[in-house]
Amino acid sequence: RCTVDDRVTRVAWLNRSTILYAGNDKWSIDDRVVILSNTKTQYSIKIHNVDVYDEGPYTCSVQTDNHPKTSRVHLIVQVPPQIVNISSDVTVNEGSGVTLMCLAFGRPEPTVTWRHLSGKGARGAAPLGPSRAGSERGGPGTRTGPWRGPVSARSELAGRSSRSVMGSRTLGDPPFISNAKNTGASVGQKGILQCEASAVPVAEFQWFKEDTRLANGLDGVRIENKGRMSTLTFFNVSEKDYGNYTCVATNQLGNTNASIILYG
Repeated sequence: RCTVDDRVTRVAWLNRSTILYAGNDKWSIDDRVVILSNTKTQYSIKIHNVDVYDEGPYTCSVQTDNHPKTSRVHLIVQVPPQIVNISSDVTVNEGSGVTLMCLAFGRPEPTVTWRHLSGKGARGAAPLGPSRAGSERGGPGTRTGPWRGPVSARSELAGRSSRSVMGSRTLGDPPFISNAKNTGASVGQKGILQCEASAVPVAEFQWFKEDTRLANGLDGVRIENKGRMSTLTFFNVSEKDYGNYTCVATNQLGNTNASIILYG
């Protein structure tokens, strides 16, 4: 909502630098965005079916006596927790160690909790303690030692998700990201983000911006994975490309992530 007065001659709503509405004229092609009120006291819009792509700053711009004024509001979108990756079943000898991985996403950041199921079933389950998901958007929780049972991810404001793991035998080392540096690039130029991870077996890489997983060849980006290195290339950097990116490296033994910033 945007409160105005009778001195206002022009009004507009913007999302970052994109005009959504100018007066009663709709500039946005998104059918979910509609004008809610355009009166002498209020100029408001409504967004139906909000998703994570709608998060960010919104600006109400008004013209008063030839002097522009703006008011900004930041939209925060909450997402229920979801376990998106978990270790496969594993068999080990008694006395050996085992590492189990759980990758959860959500907003607010979910807390990953491991529970051990005894022979009595779920009623005999004993908690093994929570672990933080790893980043603002979520990440891995790991547990080392003799273990068998389910894992759950909980976000206090957005609900709960749970899955179980039992496993197949794996040997090696979980991923460790050793090289992930913030990078600057000018608008219109090429920008390159690199993420290097050591792991046995070799890690698989995924790239995210906020909660959105990036796909190779879409939105003017290319993802190349060669051995220990994953490269995210922007062929023609624009203002919307700037921001925080997450590199996620995964193999059968674990998961890790690193935050990398592309700046102007």
